[in-house]
Amino acid sequence: MLGFREEIFNYLREFGVFEKRSMFGGTGVFIDSAMYAIITDEALFLRGGGELDQQLTLSGCEKFRHIKRSTTAVVNYYDITHLYHQDLPLCAKMVKQSIAISTSEKSYKMSGRSKRIRDLPNMRLTLERMVKKAGVPDVSSFVSLGAVEVFRKVRINQGKDLDVKLLWMFAGAIDGCHWTLLKDDQKQRLLRDVE
Repeated sequence: MLGFREEIFNYLREFGVFEKRSMFGGTGVFIDSAMYAIITDEALFLRGGGELDQQLTLSGCEKFRHIKRSTTAVVNYYDITHLYHQDLPLCAKMVKQSIAISTSEKSYKMSGRSKRIRDLPNMRLTLERMVKKAGVPDVSSFVSLGAVEVFRKVRINQGKDLDVKLLWMFAGAIDGCHWTLLKDDQKQRLLRDVE
């Protein structure tokens, strides 16, 4: 008898060839390097976006919460396990929408059309201004320099008393995730590299 995860992996094969990676305490499912699902031992979470968010909410799907020590990150993935068990046609339709949204957003972010630093995860207008003032003009420069070098430049420009959280925010922006989801060993490596 198949376990829940294997059952779901078999189901998702209907939608195309995918890759799996450990994510958020579960398994992330990727098509064309775009993550569209998270699978745990008991649940299937589907990435939302656009109109799909409303459809998922109206279908009674709860958002995924990743609890890591003292922080909780709520990400834009919804528990569709009950739809998988009770309404397979609707589930399939939503999986297809999620894949389309995820791959489209991924290709946009990787293209030259997405050039605002503030549009990256963890970033906002004030941080974009801070980074630009430190001599990092755009997303491609930000990514090619890397979190450590951008942090150094900002520290030189702003003064030494910067919160180390800013380093992690830059790393998360480059990795495409919320800074609280960085692994502790990655945070420690970043800190060592800054010193």
